Order: sequence, then C-alpha cells, then structure tokens
Amino acid sequence: MANISQTAANVAVGASTTPTRLVQFGEAVTQGQPLYQHTNGKYYQCDANDGVAKALAAVIALTPGAIDGYGIVALPSSTPGRSLVNLGATLAVGTAYAVSATKGAIAPLSDIGSGEFVTVLGVATTTALLDFQPSISNTAKA
Repeated sequence: MANISQTAANVAVGASTTPTRLVQFGEAVTQGQPLYQHTNGKYYQCDANDGVAKALAAVIALTPGAIDGYGIVALPSSTPGRSLVNLGATLAVGTAYAVSATKGAIAPLSDIGSGEFVTVLGVATTTALLDFQPSISNTAKA
C-alpha cells in the first residue's frame, strides 16, 4: 500500500471553518494521523487492517501528543468545504483518501486491499487540502 508521505510540521487546519476540539490521546500521536475514539473516550491511531472499530476515523490530529496527553484535532463536517485539513503531504486533486492498513497512516482509496476495512477520509480539493468528510463502510473490501 502506498501511504502518503506526510511532514508533521506542515499539518494544519486548511480553513477558518474547520472545526477543532481538545481531546485526550490514548497513545503517542503525530500530526496528520487519523484517529478513532475508543470506548474509554481516548483517541487512538486508526488501522484498516485491525478490525472495524479501529478503522472508524473520527478526527485527524493537528498536534502531537503523548500517551494520556492532550491535543487538538480536526473534526469532520457534513458540509462540503467546511472542514479542510492540510495533511502536510502532496495530494492528487479529486482523489479520495482513506484510512490505511498501516497504523496511523493515510492512503489513496485505490490502494486499499482485500480484507481491509474501508473508511474514506475525504477528497483532495487542492494538492495540499483534504475535505475531511469521513464515509465509514463498516465493511472489509472483498
């Protein structure tokens, strides 16, 4: 799987309309990683290859954090163009990006393999910005 190559220092909100929140991390997190919320209320790195629960992307980390530390995350929006996130990577405009089978990584949707749980994070609106609107299938790719 070809994950996008992110530069953590370049991850940022992409618009003033991008909703954010302070959350507690359950493990060490780096900027740009998609995270899911565990039943304990803490946020952990997504993984499309480790069960449906860990593929359920809820937020994208905007700041790094340590185990049990706090950080800022970007929240999705149901309105197109309202939750833009600079992933610190070069994106292909019009390409859908998804939770990767590599823990904490993001890959083009076309690179999701058989048996991996499909969670689309959004579509690139520019070479830098992702329109963060997750679409969770709860299904493994055949």
